[in-house]
Amino acid sequence: MRRTVALTTLGFAFVATMASAQDMMRDVDLTSPAMVSAEMSRQEVEAVLAKTGAGVPADFTGTRLSGLDLSGLDLSGVVLRTARLNKTKLGGARLDRAILDQAWLLDADLTGASLKGANLFAAQMARARLDGADLTGARIAADLSGASLVGASIADAHLGADMRNQSMGLMRAVLRSANLERLNARNADLSRVDLEFASLRGADLTGASLRNAQLGGADLTGATVIDTDFEGADLTSAKLIAPIGLDRAKNFDKAKNRERLIRQ
Repeated sequence: MRRTVALTTLGFAFVATMASAQDMMRDVDLTSPAMVSAEMSRQEVEAVLAKTGAGVPADFTGTRLSGLDLSGLDLSGVVLRTARLNKTKLGGARLDRAILDQAWLLDADLTGASLKGANLFAAQMARARLDGADLTGARIAADLSGASLVGASIADAHLGADMRNQSMGLMRAVLRSANLERLNARNADLSRVDLEFASLRGADLTGASLRNAQLGGADLTGATVIDTDFEGADLTSAKLIAPIGLDRAKNFDKAKNRERLIRQ
């Protein structure tokens, strides 16, 4: 009971911190045992999954699983709210519809993982590796600064800020300096997302919303922008070299700082 109360209190403290800067790492010792150790083995995790009845997801809320090799596991629908998964190997794992709200996945390896329909609210995923991962339809309001999503899919995913529910501050995805080359972002909501200095070379942004997104210094060389909505997007020093379908983009004339674009 005491552990549950402590985790709940910590969770509220994390959200309060993110209200000001979407930065849960402030005043947190990332080298402490709570952040780098595991309280279960892979075998114990598998045992919990095996005991879980049909239709009842396994619950690992607040569990320390950092550094484990959980690659290839079926974690569909599993609750990992506030769990610690720093440097955890989840390559090829199935996390469809998983709840990862306020989870810690710093430097986690999710290469080729499936996170379709997953919920990643206020998750800390700086430098995470999601190359080839499938996040189709996911709800992502996570810090993915410096993360790698080469060839990944966020098609139909919602990463933008919901301006009807911002009592805790601007909650949206942060992809600053992320590697998003060849990203499938078809019909994704990237409104108000921080994409500063991100590489979107060869990305497919067909039908995506970049309304009011921050694209300063981003590289969109060779990106497909058919029906992409640029209204209010800040393009300061962004590279827009040889884009595909710019003549069919939406509201490009309403983007900010177009005169500061790098076109060649």
